[in-house]
Amino acid sequence: MHEDGSDLHLGTLRKPAVRINGELIVLVNEAVLKAEDMMGILSMLVSPERIKIFLEKKEMDFAYSFKGTTHLRGNAFFQRGQVCIALRLIPKAKSLSELNLPSILEKFAQSKQGFFLVVGPVGQGKSTTLSTMVNLINTQRSAHIVTVEDPIEFVYNAERSIIDQREVGVDTDDFVGALKATLREDANVILIGEMRDPETISAAVTAAETGHLVLSTLHTNNAAQTIDRIIDSFDPQQQDQIRVQLAGSLLGIFSQRLIPRIAGGRVPAYELLINNSAVANIIREKRTHEINTVIETSSEQGMIDMNRSLLELVQRGEISIESAYQYSTNPKALERML
Repeated sequence: MHEDGSDLHLGTLRKPAVRINGELIVLVNEAVLKAEDMMGILSMLVSPERIKIFLEKKEMDFAYSFKGTTHLRGNAFFQRGQVCIALRLIPKAKSLSELNLPSILEKFAQSKQGFFLVVGPVGQGKSTTLSTMVNLINTQRSAHIVTVEDPIEFVYNAERSIIDQREVGVDTDDFVGALKATLREDANVILIGEMRDPETISAAVTAAETGHLVLSTLHTNNAAQTIDRIIDSFDPQQQDQIRVQLAGSLLGIFSQRLIPRIAGGRVPAYELLINNSAVANIIREKRTHEINTVIETSSEQGMIDMNRSLLELVQRGEISIESAYQYSTNPKALERML
């Protein structure tokens, strides 16, 4: 893959394209891919059994490892009857400082139990942040870490911890079954690749309540929206119970965006909600709309406001004011700060 490239797009009857620092670039010097090329590439990436399932189901997530050093996450799908493949390069595990992430995340990685979420739109580095937290645990303490992923992304080398990585569709039938099984597998830390349905969320919250550190992701924009999304995914008669469970088990919600850097590349801006007694009351009492204000006024407790994070990047000359406005979830408040 091209230097600094994050994704490779392959499709029948078109030239390959790569995403570099967020921008999609067509490789004009490469040949147009034919249908047989695409099936040939797919057969190099997955087993004949998986291809058979793909042809039946019309889409498939998969992981591919090259010489044990390069790891790719892939999705194969059909468009207008033709095969396409999107491949994402899984970056090597880095430290929080290398990723320009706040050191407070280490505190959450050291927690013995509770529920910690990393949220944001697709392609904003959520998986990378979680993998860094898992690696911190792996290097700092003896724990049994179980990951449930679809597909497996980062491959960990066990250091002080035991790490079992289970792939949905390969090692287990589904997220819920795998999560229930972790409760009998003497796990300390559970990483859930993505929470896609109420059953998975419910199993995750229960695991967090019963003495596990549970790490996961959601495709939501900020902490307030994340709490609403979790609660709204349940039937109305179950919502009060999940509010109480969430208020009791939540450690924090970290929301991140990768912003184009003036000097090239991308740099993260972020928001951090830390669950304290005030936040727990807000969750229990259906006052989620107050969460943004709590984050803005609780920086001395370690909470981080997205606009303040963007403002600091502007002041340091890392990003443009235009980019700050574009990525802000509350541009009017940002304008007042500027």
